[in-house]
Amino acid sequence: MQIHWFLPTAADGRSLTVGTRGTHGPEGEAVASLAPTADRFRAPTIRYMTQVARAAEEAGFDAVLTPTGTWCEDAWLTCAALAQETERLKFLVAFRPGFISPTLAAQQASTFQRLSGGRLLLNVVTGGERDEQARFGDHLAKADRYARTDEFLTVLRGAWSGEPLTFKGEHYDVLGATVLAPPDPLPRLYFGGSSPEAGPVAARHVDTYLTWGEPPDQVAQKLAWIRGLAHEHGREMRFGIRFHVVARDTAAEAWAAAERLIKGIDPAHVSKVQSVLAASESTGQARMSALNQRFRDGWKPADLEVYPNVWAGVGLLRGGAGTALVGSHTEVADRIAEYAGLGIDEFILSGFPHLEEAYMVGEGVLPELRRRGLAATAHR
Repeated sequence: MQIHWFLPTAADGRSLTVGTRGTHGPEGEAVASLAPTADRFRAPTIRYMTQVARAAEEAGFDAVLTPTGTWCEDAWLTCAALAQETERLKFLVAFRPGFISPTLAAQQASTFQRLSGGRLLLNVVTGGERDEQARFGDHLAKADRYARTDEFLTVLRGAWSGEPLTFKGEHYDVLGATVLAPPDPLPRLYFGGSSPEAGPVAARHVDTYLTWGEPPDQVAQKLAWIRGLAHEHGREMRFGIRFHVVARDTAAEAWAAAERLIKGIDPAHVSKVQSVLAASESTGQARMSALNQRFRDGWKPADLEVYPNVWAGVGLLRGGAGTALVGSHTEVADRIAEYAGLGIDEFILSGFPHLEEAYMVGEGVLPELRRRGLAATAHR
């Protein structure tokens, strides 16, 4: 099992409402424009992101996910810079296939692999926010975006094959797509999507299918769906899940820290954020928002714990991954073990702020997972 961390390339802080300039940020979160304050805003300078990356490496995480979107720094450039500041850490670079040529992406990935010593992973993000897509000149309907992703991944893998690929489809027409030399190793492809259009793309192309942190029964259903589609193509794949995490020495400390993240939130502000998220075309986003609906109906804090140690409070103020694992280090390890039992092979975790929480999880949860034989021995 692999455990990854997150690189906050938009901003970081001790609050869920990190300052930004628009309604959607990395991972699609909807946030209000807020003035930076000492407790909720750290600019994504190269020095700070280097601190986070080195902390993740020192704490024993395998890789860091780097988001894509208007309100964060470019993932390719950021990770290329940070690869020079780290030694072992891998970089899960998120990018949108509709905004770049598949042959160019193949070339960029090949170069990154050679310059970093094989530390690139790729997260393919088809995109579910209409305004974000339009900002980059993409006006395709959702089904067409997934069809384009399907063709993109065909060309990408073809360009890495060592033999020039000629391909003509509805969205791409390439002649002799290839690279200087195939990347070694080939970057693993990560991909998430809960819609009917997403499943077949994952089944045909990707190495690791990603889901957001839903309760176990919902995750099990999704994994069975994707696993069945993959088997139809004679393929096996790994599965990953995205959670925030609030882990402390005791459960009481963890829940107090989680509640502090949303302490004093204005219901009107939550309603504003949720109205933005409701306009999303993302099926996964709709599933995330549904997890905190009961709380928004009654404003009872207990309603945010949608499964033992699975807390939907993050999704009140941010889109994308909206749940957190909350509890003592042992309890969080218990939940990770439970999801691993469903077939989850990789966990992408994050916390607020990412620097301090990388050490908190790395020094508390990861040793417990290693003790149980669920995670590899720490690299030093």
